[in-house]
Amino acid sequence: PWKSVLGNVAFALRKGAGLAAEEAKARALEAIDAVRLTGFRDAYPHELSGGMKQRVAIARAMAMQPELLLMDEPFAALDALTRQQMQEELIRLWREIGFSLLFVTHSIDEAILVGSRIIVLSPHPGRVRAEIDCRDITEADRGGERFEAMRRRIDTLLFGERTHA
Repeated sequence: PWKSVLGNVAFALRKGAGLAAEEAKARALEAIDAVRLTGFRDAYPHELSGGMKQRVAIARAMAMQPELLLMDEPFAALDALTRQQMQEELIRLWREIGFSLLFVTHSIDEAILVGSRIIVLSPHPGRVRAEIDCRDITEADRGGERFEAMRRRIDTLLFGERTHA
């Protein structure tokens, strides 16, 4: 909480990746630009919204240039509007940069929109119940017949047959 956006992203590169200060700063600035926080690089955490803080976390992870990015419920604490914006931002970054992403969520809609493949697990013990291809579903499909059919299918896999509203 005592470092600026730039300081937080560069810190991970210096301590985690062992980069020299100048290289860490250059990569940090590139990652901050990628998540569209250029104007906030000198801001401190208490000056940022929840969505901006999530962007900083994503920038920190992206600056490490991972082959696989693991995200466990990254948008769960955000309000609905910010959550949707962050989903769109993550999809944009994924398309531009081309990293692999393992995204854990309990939101069916979020899984359909962010994922290209959904793995539905059973509870206790966790076993693969289904694997669903959702590569051709986009935000524009939300509320449409294909989206809702996929949503109902996943809901049934998770909760069994019940009346769908």
